[in-house]
Amino acid sequence: MAHPVSVRLDDTVQAILEDAARDRGVGLSTYLRELAESEARRVRRARIRAQSRAVATHIAGSDEARDFMDSWTTPEPVGPQR
Repeated sequence: MAHPVSVRLDDTVQAILEDAARDRGVGLSTYLRELAESEARRVRRARIRAQSRAVATHIAGSDEARDFMDSWTTPEPVGPQR
């Protein structure tokens, strides 16, 4: 569910954003919502990447973690072996 947000912009910033919105054929509110959603996706991806780096750093520094990853990610043969 969406929640309204109130934002105070100075006249110059508002005029710039209104022009950009008009260029895209949308209203200012829609344009600001699109900007916010895009930034939220960017922030989310950055957090995921940072968490992935932390996991990779941990794995690289831990023999036990490397062994676990090797056993967890190496598939076991299935069916008859030739």
